[in-house]
Amino acid sequence: MAPQDLSKLQIDRGAKSFGPKRRPRWVKWAVGAAVVAAVAALAAFRAANAPVTVDVATVTSAFPSQGFTVLNATGRVVAWRKAAISTKATGRLEWLGVQEGSRVKAGEVIARLESQDVAAARDSAQAALTAAKANLEQGEAERRDAESALKRAEDLFARKFIAEATLDAARARHDKARAAISSLRAAIGVAEANVRSAAVTVEQTLIRAPFDGVVLTKNANVGDIITPFSSAADSKGAVVNMADMDTLEVEADVAESAIGKIRTGMPAEIQLDAYPELRLLGEVSRIVPTVDRSKATLLVKVAFREKDARVLPDMSAKVGFLERAPAENERRAVTAVRPEALARRDGRDVLFVLDKDMKARLSPVTVARKLGDLVEVSGVKAGDKVALAPPEKLKDGATVAPLKK
Repeated sequence: MAPQDLSKLQIDRGAKSFGPKRRPRWVKWAVGAAVVAAVAALAAFRAANAPVTVDVATVTSAFPSQGFTVLNATGRVVAWRKAAISTKATGRLEWLGVQEGSRVKAGEVIARLESQDVAAARDSAQAALTAAKANLEQGEAERRDAESALKRAEDLFARKFIAEATLDAARARHDKARAAISSLRAAIGVAEANVRSAAVTVEQTLIRAPFDGVVLTKNANVGDIITPFSSAADSKGAVVNMADMDTLEVEADVAESAIGKIRTGMPAEIQLDAYPELRLLGEVSRIVPTVDRSKATLLVKVAFREKDARVLPDMSAKVGFLERAPAENERRAVTAVRPEALARRDGRDVLFVLDKDMKARLSPVTVARKLGDLVEVSGVKAGDKVALAPPEKLKDGATVAPLKK
């Protein structure tokens, strides 16, 4: 084999390169700077258009009396005149004439027990009284006859027509007739007492209302056994519970450390949890002079000075003890808001009201008096959502995001 020419395999260092040219280094730096600038601009744009995070509060209704409230307390409505209606008799309930909510008058029969046995006993006592009176009439006749016989015997003895023994017998008969009259009159007294006792027993089968009031609960039904102390199995004690609605008051627990602020006759405002919009005037009627050691409180009784048919026993209530009685124009609710929601823009007091899309709308308002922890304002309505402590960067129409708690 002939030797090959290897000289053709050598690399020509001077030949021109046809590959891609390398970019200058400054181009790379320029591109990087442009990317960084674009990212920064995008971040700045997003930051400028991002929602402003704020805390949110609600415009509420408040009463001017909050501005001169000394102390607030909670309690319950009670009736100081109430009763569990029962009877001293024992028997089966035969008739019940009331139900829950029935209004009754004092002395009105509201229920009745079976009374055939006691009615029969009363009739028997009445018959015995009649018999005793008849015996008295018979005794009176006997006495009159004995008195006449004695007079005749005395006349005959004076004429010596009868013996002294006959006169003594007539006199003894007369004395016996007179003594029988006293006995018969005493028997009538006993019979009358038995009649009264039987009548009381019959009356005890009638259950009457002790005072004017309203039936609160019905504890027994027709056919139930009623006993005075409900000691027997399946028996009932009280037939109904009732209360005098004219004696309703609020029992409020006041801390003993604050009892010095309360005095008898002090005006108060009562708010029922069931009817938050209802405010009734009250007055401290008395302070119970006993401390609850477990709670370190005293019981304060607040009487209603205004009546409302919606007030019922055992309702929860809030009591505001006032420095003075509110004037008529201070008893209407006004619009109020927390003071930190107010802001100053262009020399005006404003609120940023949030709509359903969480857009903040600048609303100028007029600030009035301070009501406790709130401030009375006009220009917004109760229920509006507003931004609390709005920052300077918050503008009209800006989107906000509620602060997460």
